[in-house]
Amino acid sequence: MSTKWVYQFNEGNAEMRNLLGGKGANLAEMTGLGLPIPQGFTVTTEACTNYYDCGENISDEVQGQIFDAMKALENIQGKEFGDLEDPLLVSVRSGARVSMPGMMDTILNLGLNDVAVEGFAKKTGNPRFAYDSYRRFIQMFADVVKEVDKAKFEAVLDEMKEAKGAKFDTDLTADDLKEVIVRYKEIYKSELGEDFPQEPKEQLLEAIKAVFRSWDNPRAIYYRRMNDIPGDWGTAVNVQTMVFGNMGDTSGTGVAFTRNPSTGEKQIYGEYLINAQGEDVVAGVRTPQPITRLKEDLPECYEQFMQIAKTLEDHYRDMQDMEFTIQEGKLYFLQTRNGKRTAPAALRIACELVDEGMITKEEAVSRIEAKALDQLLHPRFDPEAIKAAVPIGEALPASPGAATGKVYFTAETAKLHHEAGEKVILVRLETSPEDIEGMHAAEGILTARGGMTSHAAVVARGMGTACVAGCGDIQLDEEKGLFILGGKTVREGDYISIDGSTGKVYYGEIRTIPATISGNFDRIMTWADEIRTLKVRTNADTPADALNAVKFGAEGIGLCRTEHMFFDAERIPKIRRMILSRTKEAREIALNQLIPYQKKDFKELYEVMEGKPVTIRFLDPPLHEFLPTTLEEISALAKDMNVTVEEINMTRASLHEFNPMMGHRGCRLAVTYPEIAKMQTRAVMEAAIEVKQEKGFDIVPEIMIPLVGEKKELQFVKNVVVETAEKVKAYYESDIDYHIGTMIEIPRAALLANEIAEEAEFFSFGTNDLTQMTFGFSRDDAGKFLEAYYDNKIYESDPFAKLDQDGVGQLIAMAAEKGRKTRPDIKLGICGEHGGDPASVEFCHKVGLNYVSCSPYRVPIARLAAAQAALNDKQ
Repeated sequence: MSTKWVYQFNEGNAEMRNLLGGKGANLAEMTGLGLPIPQGFTVTTEACTNYYDCGENISDEVQGQIFDAMKALENIQGKEFGDLEDPLLVSVRSGARVSMPGMMDTILNLGLNDVAVEGFAKKTGNPRFAYDSYRRFIQMFADVVKEVDKAKFEAVLDEMKEAKGAKFDTDLTADDLKEVIVRYKEIYKSELGEDFPQEPKEQLLEAIKAVFRSWDNPRAIYYRRMNDIPGDWGTAVNVQTMVFGNMGDTSGTGVAFTRNPSTGEKQIYGEYLINAQGEDVVAGVRTPQPITRLKEDLPECYEQFMQIAKTLEDHYRDMQDMEFTIQEGKLYFLQTRNGKRTAPAALRIACELVDEGMITKEEAVSRIEAKALDQLLHPRFDPEAIKAAVPIGEALPASPGAATGKVYFTAETAKLHHEAGEKVILVRLETSPEDIEGMHAAEGILTARGGMTSHAAVVARGMGTACVAGCGDIQLDEEKGLFILGGKTVREGDYISIDGSTGKVYYGEIRTIPATISGNFDRIMTWADEIRTLKVRTNADTPADALNAVKFGAEGIGLCRTEHMFFDAERIPKIRRMILSRTKEAREIALNQLIPYQKKDFKELYEVMEGKPVTIRFLDPPLHEFLPTTLEEISALAKDMNVTVEEINMTRASLHEFNPMMGHRGCRLAVTYPEIAKMQTRAVMEAAIEVKQEKGFDIVPEIMIPLVGEKKELQFVKNVVVETAEKVKAYYESDIDYHIGTMIEIPRAALLANEIAEEAEFFSFGTNDLTQMTFGFSRDDAGKFLEAYYDNKIYESDPFAKLDQDGVGQLIAMAAEKGRKTRPDIKLGICGEHGGDPASVEFCHKVGLNYVSCSPYRVPIARLAAAQAALNDKQ
């Protein structure tokens, strides 16, 4: 039996999301619920994959099924596609299986041509509406299908409005719009060297191809990379009968949420425009009215709208994001989906749905996007500083959080200055999907146009970036690189501050302070902790970091990097003295001077952690990193050590390495200079014993030897550690227990994990180095060429941000299995940057690690991701 590539809306349901895409599955589900849905059909995600398999062509078989579906739609509507007097017009929209707002492209009013528009004008008795629909179609088709810059068309429309003294495009007459159409077609021909297509079937196939192509446009690829969406999923295409919101004052279009997507408050939230088409609201071309005004304008539609909104939320048991159109007083729903929301809103909605008995605690936990918790930890303005600040403007609070930075007017310049280390605020007339990278780079976004559901607002909320939208008072001059607001001229590179929670805009830089969390966050985290089996530790080198992490729920320290403790101004001369010493005795004297400092650091950490496990990694970086680099510092060191500058330079030269990442570092330092391991062991053991005696905490030190690739190597360093530790225990007359383990960060260590486990009591997977060594490229240099790998679809994501489960993951799984065979009670953890990435946390749960360790601010993300991994396991 041949594959079914196309489904009518009445043939599908919500369970078919992977095949029909989110939008198609929901349209099918709503059709089944008997709601007022303009009918149509969905071309499946498999057809998209097939399009790429066929060298970016729609096969004859798929085309045949598309036109069969169109025939069926003609029968339902009683109109003919391509008819010249009363044409069936359709919209063509994308719909991937997960929502990708603004990433894909929409075409409305498809099926019109030079002749049909006249028949359409007569049939509807509304020439202005007919020509407005045609000019929109030409612009969308040129932009989406043929990639002609839409600004060229906008300029014509603006010129026409100026010439006619019209404020809005709705003020233009049918004759004005006919003139606009002539000029639009001239632009089309001059840009593409061909006439605007008049055959509706050709228009339809070209539009479907454009949606398929848009799955692979740069902004879609970038969005997928940011959100861990596989490239082989493809997108579906929804072809739907047009309903028109631009037919006059009893028509309109809008977007609404069943709950507030910024705060989570249980009240209808949205906006609409009278006499407009859907894209006008989302694109933010005109600033819309709040949905509550619909009650006054069209009370019957409002009543029906509220009823359907409740039906949809009850049916899907989640907050819905709905698009609707009113055509001459009749209400239609164009789509619904689980709405994107800020992290505070997500927590509130999940908790309230539990309280309302609509979902379980487990469902609540599984619904929060773990990465989104980052938003809760974003800064807000310092209350004292904000008291003194005077706003220069105020607009819509589109995405919460405070941001301060330098003003830039294009996505490109915002990205460049962000990469140069500046804090950036992106200021735009309105944002579009092309701006995605600049939006990602920005601390905050300010737009002159657009409402709470505009592109800028939706994308900023998803990213957790502060956004103020629809600031109509702003006079923006991108060419001169300035804007005027509240009588203040702000130039490119000047500082402004925006508050996405209040909508206020301030001139200058305002101090921000970190966010605090409680309430709903604590409830969700408590539920997550009841569900998860994977422990969550933190990577922390200072008591302040450790304290922060404990506040966020860390159950221990999985990585304390001791080298960071040596860069203090008082300490660095002592480590340099050790490096420059010629004899073991001289090195020991220098190192002994460091013991009080190391011991003090460790005592403070042990006190903060109150008996929770602390894994201390011994010295890892190559020694040249500690040596001075400026002539001034070199001269001061020479004087202090009573040696010549030349001698220091000779030592620097002798320590120079061609590839330090694979050079004299990690356990290799302790093999060459065992006295370093002795000093660190003394500091760890003395600190632990003293804190145990002074505070009564039950401390079991965990000493981690880095960069081991051979059992005998570990054995050598372990012997030094054990000998020193036992001497310290004897001196203090202590029976304290301690563990010695290693980091698995060299592929050879993973391959021989069964042997290494004979000596190691625990493994911690250092996935930063393990990724470098497995891929054979440096984390610091990979950025220079990884872009080309994304563009050419060799890699879909940065292997340093998201764990490579096929390669590096296989080494981890193998090492875990081999380690356990040798030592069944071996403790296994991960301490690379991947410890806070939800997909990587799920992998760690699957391979049976005991814990993940991540930076303090990612601890809540890891806790939630670990709970979600446990829930996924049960399904």
